[in-house]
Amino acid sequence: MRIVFEIPGDHVKTTVFNWNQKYLIKLEMDMYEQTYKVSEWDVTGDEDIRKLIEDETFQAEYMERFKQMHVGLHAALEKI
Repeated sequence: MRIVFEIPGDHVKTTVFNWNQKYLIKLEMDMYEQTYKVSEWDVTGDEDIRKLIEDETFQAEYMERFKQMHVGLHAALEKI
């Protein structure tokens, strides 16, 4: 597995890996992370992955998912 590129951010760190004919997009925020796998056959190269990451709709959706992860974890922790 090799790192293709990283995008540091104020809230979310993005790392893109290449492994087994797939791009792995790893998003990290605080103690949460999300990973997306994209086949090399679905994109034309690194620039397409960068465009996907920079897409406003995609960003809004993964930020909402991070919020849901936070709420879900804390709700579960309150039960124990």
